[in-house]
Amino acid sequence: MTRITIFLCFICFEISSQTLNLNNTFFEESLRRAQLNGEIDSLISFTVRPIHANIFDFEKNIFNNEIYSPTALTFLKGKGKLKILPIDYVANYNTHHPYNRNNGSMIPNRGFQHLISAGIYFELGPLSIQFKPEYIYAENKDFDGFWEEHYDITWARRYSLWNRIDMPERFGTEKIKKNTLGQSSIRLNYKSLSVGISSENIWWGPSKRNGVLMSNNAKGFNHITLNSRRPIKTKIGNFEFQFVTGRLEPSGFDPPGTERTFGGSNIFVPKINQLSEQNDWRFFQGYTFTYSTKWIPGLHLGAIRWLQMYGTMFQGGYSWIAQANNGSTLGWFPIFGNFLRKNDKIEPYEKETDQAAGVFFRWLWEDSKAEIYGEFNFNDSKFNFRDLLSDSDHSRAVTLGVHKLFDTKNNSQIEFQWEWTQLEQTAGRLVRNAGSWYMHGRVYHGFTNNGEVIGAGIGPGSNSQYLSVSNLKKSKKIGFAIEIIDQDNDFYYLAFEDSKDFRRYWKDFNLHLFYQKKFPKFWGSFNLMYSRSLNYQWELTHNNDLPYYQPGRDVNNFHIDFKLTVPIEIKNEN
Repeated sequence: MTRITIFLCFICFEISSQTLNLNNTFFEESLRRAQLNGEIDSLISFTVRPIHANIFDFEKNIFNNEIYSPTALTFLKGKGKLKILPIDYVANYNTHHPYNRNNGSMIPNRGFQHLISAGIYFELGPLSIQFKPEYIYAENKDFDGFWEEHYDITWARRYSLWNRIDMPERFGTEKIKKNTLGQSSIRLNYKSLSVGISSENIWWGPSKRNGVLMSNNAKGFNHITLNSRRPIKTKIGNFEFQFVTGRLEPSGFDPPGTERTFGGSNIFVPKINQLSEQNDWRFFQGYTFTYSTKWIPGLHLGAIRWLQMYGTMFQGGYSWIAQANNGSTLGWFPIFGNFLRKNDKIEPYEKETDQAAGVFFRWLWEDSKAEIYGEFNFNDSKFNFRDLLSDSDHSRAVTLGVHKLFDTKNNSQIEFQWEWTQLEQTAGRLVRNAGSWYMHGRVYHGFTNNGEVIGAGIGPGSNSQYLSVSNLKKSKKIGFAIEIIDQDNDFYYLAFEDSKDFRRYWKDFNLHLFYQKKFPKFWGSFNLMYSRSLNYQWELTHNNDLPYYQPGRDVNNFHIDFKLTVPIEIKNEN
């Protein structure tokens, strides 16, 4: 009898925790536009992603979950359910060098690359299982990377980054074929809460192009998650949150030129922990929360914090830290420890830990069909509150964005989007160098997973401006975008400050043409990008017969990106 009672309680809990695939933005963009048009609840912040779309009461013309993932089987009077997830297919091609942005398990690649994914979703009571593995194939062709003719000192200065981050130019020399768990999870769900294990990609914050502190730019990492599935309503407003503990993995690949020397020493240093063990995994823990105020409709305020350390340290392998801490271990939740350095109990702990934090806002103006958003993040902890106030630019990264819809007379809309991100260090680096974003002085793999930055896809030391204009009509979107990227200015200043060579900025000017549409049987999108790189890889061969200001090496790259989502149609027989 007791077992029957427990089982009945188990199946009576509220169910459904299926998420939208972060790596195909078609659906999330549609929902975000629908919110600007006043068609869905303005209390959804879109700052904790992926979205648990099937627990929201969306109109079927906005998002029809039964078409996206039809139910193949129900049992126990609807308390149990088996759904078929759509087939996701992503393909891209680069002609000259990699262009890689927010595509999860796919790698920086020259040539052809594709990803295919399909799966099922099962739920019974509070239990939900989403199994959506991914298969990736990449040609991984050779390309011109960091210029071989740079002086040895320039190579050594490039390694000041590469020795402190796991970000290989190329993932070996062979074609890549791999299977991953992809967007899979096992969860227990109750009302607005969910707890479980997952390999899904995560995105924290309101940004659309460059999520500075967490994005889907790299392969999703295995993690334990406790999160809200929808806004938690209180008397003072709504709250959303996610708390994650996970494991970050090394790529196993080295940067180019590992055999080079400078000043009689090798410039390459293997990535080891403090016990001289190579390619240790990293313990990651982080959280984000968003508050949607009751008194200012559409305003969402939030914060993010994360830390990482080598797995050996987390497991107690650094004996000197335990000794300095009176024999105590770090515990299971180091993220809730000291926030400011003045509270450090032991100095070695702070040195061996990589951490970052930030605040953000998203303000939806429903009457104007517009939103503005921003992030302000720090890559280094502050000594105390006074340090925070007086040197607020130290180690900071900033994003600002605007998204606006304009109605037209022919029942269509014009969509305008602009996003600016700056990761480059400020002038304060001259007296207090924070190092580039995502690198670290003791966690030598930096903030990466499987060789790619988990944050902004533009990478350390870089800046980006992205402006797009498109026409929206029914289920179709067509438009263009201009993207300007300053490639790793932090390295540029370090490498050429002695020579005062102001000609070598590596700058990309990218023109995007894109098309998206919901067809009767599938959703599809296509993006063609032409890129003109000025001073590619900071390469310039000076000709004494020409004036001093002469161009470096400029190259062209074409990038094609194609995405397809095909739902599996199931005919119910009466």
